[in-house]
Amino acid sequence: MSMLTPPGMGGKYRVTGAAYPRMSRKRSRPRIALAILGSVLALALVGYGALQLIDVFRGDSPKRNTAAGAKDCPTTPPKGAAKGGPAAATTASAAAKPAVVLPPPGEITVNVYNATPRAGLAKAVGDELAKRGFVIGHVGNAPADFDKKVPGTGILLGSPTTDKAAFSVLGTQLAGTTQQTDTREGADIDLILGDAFKELSTKEDADKALAVLANPVPAPAKC
Repeated sequence: MSMLTPPGMGGKYRVTGAAYPRMSRKRSRPRIALAILGSVLALALVGYGALQLIDVFRGDSPKRNTAAGAKDCPTTPPKGAAKGGPAAATTASAAAKPAVVLPPPGEITVNVYNATPRAGLAKAVGDELAKRGFVIGHVGNAPADFDKKVPGTGILLGSPTTDKAAFSVLGTQLAGTTQQTDTREGADIDLILGDAFKELSTKEDADKALAVLANPVPAPAKC
């Protein structure tokens, strides 16, 4: 037994010559596997964080894209409009120019017919329309096809080629009318007064309706 061998130990633990027994513990394989897995997860987290930072600096984040999309729908007028620049001139001209070209009342010939039992109604309505600038043609009782057969306010009857804007202009003078066409060739329009007719719209209300027709309010932009 060598002097380096502890008392009571022999056999394979006996120290002989230059060989010394190794008494280190065996490494646990599960611990090694867990350590490797932890390292992989840590590297993945670091890489994900780096990608997020790159997206932020590039401006590719969802919040930034949402903000950029919102900029496509400005809520304030252009800077040029506030300073009276070209943008202001363009905006002013667009607002001043009617979006719809309407014929003036002086270019619309109206025939007024009474389909109700009320005597003198056609003449009274014709006189009032003449004061408002319309050209009055025939005035009298409605044809047999319509006499006492118009339950509503009235009918606007014209040619299929009659300018639709002329119907709209005449329609502002009384609410609730319907539009029909026949085989006539002229541009005149028949106003056939029905049982529900009481009186024309006031000139103030008619003028407001005409203004709306000439300058329709644009629909809000969808963002």
